[in-house]
Amino acid sequence: MSNMKFAPLRPLNDFLLDSARFQLPNFSDLERWNKRVENNLVYYQTNYFLVAIIMFLVVGICNPGQMLLGLVTVIGMLFLYRYLAQHQAVVQGLKRKHPFLCLIAVFAAGYLIIHLIGSVLVFLFGIVLPILAVFIHASLRLRNMTNKVANELEKLGVKQTPMGILLDELGMIFEHIKE
Repeated sequence: MSNMKFAPLRPLNDFLLDSARFQLPNFSDLERWNKRVENNLVYYQTNYFLVAIIMFLVVGICNPGQMLLGLVTVIGMLFLYRYLAQHQAVVQGLKRKHPFLCLIAVFAAGYLIIHLIGSVLVFLFGIVLPILAVFIHASLRLRNMTNKVANELEKLGVKQTPMGILLDELGMIFEHIKE
């Protein structure tokens, strides 16, 4: 954590406008799609955090009580998941073998709890919508040379970034990045 560096905010032109190139991923090549998503998450992480925070704040301002309840529930579920992954061998093995399914299970459990409380729309718009927007952009955005160089530095361990730490903690860093 002491070596953690924050990635720069990428220009809007590179992130979304003129020089941005988008293309549907090849759904039959999941490994390549995963690599594209991971690399874009690491490269545009500051932009993604900013977009998610803005979306989160807009929904939070409209429904502050329900948003706080949803946030506490999801954070509680993530902490429970992290605790179980560290102390239960079965959960640790599932996290290693099926990280995406584990993450979906955590959000599904949070959704169920929030559904029982009655704040489902706030959960969907405040938490899932920013995550979905980031995932869609990371899936569609083609990488450029600067993106590839920055990701090579991340792989070499020259810098640790918040997104790299988050993905690693969630078990979403795939083997090609750890090598």
